[in-house]
Amino acid sequence: MADAIKVLLVDDHQVVRRGLRTFLEVQDDIEVVGEAADGAGGVERAEELKPDVVLMDVRMPGMDGVDALRRMREAGNAARVLIVTSFTERRTVVPALRAGAAGYVYKDVDPDALACAIRSVHAGHVLLQPEVAVALLSPQEGGPSHGRAGSLTEREREVLGLIADGRSNREIARALVLSEKTVKTHVSNILMKLDLSDRTQAALWAVRHGLSG
Repeated sequence: MADAIKVLLVDDHQVVRRGLRTFLEVQDDIEVVGEAADGAGGVERAEELKPDVVLMDVRMPGMDGVDALRRMREAGNAARVLIVTSFTERRTVVPALRAGAAGYVYKDVDPDALACAIRSVHAGHVLLQPEVAVALLSPQEGGPSHGRAGSLTEREREVLGLIADGRSNREIARALVLSEKTVKTHVSNILMKLDLSDRTQAALWAVRHGLSG
């Protein structure tokens, strides 16, 4: 288990945590290293345990999942956070993604699909279930960045399209025969030109404007 993906479970319902743990513990490449019942506990445990991936509910008593995610990012915690929740409204989804969530799935997700989601976000991909992407891709989410598309170079558009396809920097580098350092530079330039804060927003922008594969 030395190379297993270390996972922290953060949910206020014990039965949910127990169910997740029971399933994940039979995965050869995933290890549940801890649990927390609220956002504040999640932040503390994430700092203590240094998990690779955090499965985080959104609505919890006290500090919710979005605030917990913000605290983790402010503290420099590098864990990838996968939101696992029963809430699908835009007002719930968007703040979580803007706070830096690497993915968003629903609690009724198929167990095998959840394991795949954990592996995917751990590999650096952005993961959204189709229903979440549809909820986000409305005109009102377009924002002023639409007019900035022309400022992207052809190479930046290629990189952006691959980000939307869920590719990591390493995979993009291989696909375009570039170094990872060059890809990181392109990603930084894309975010700056489009006034976006992270890869999730970049992926959504690309899908919205027809740049995904």
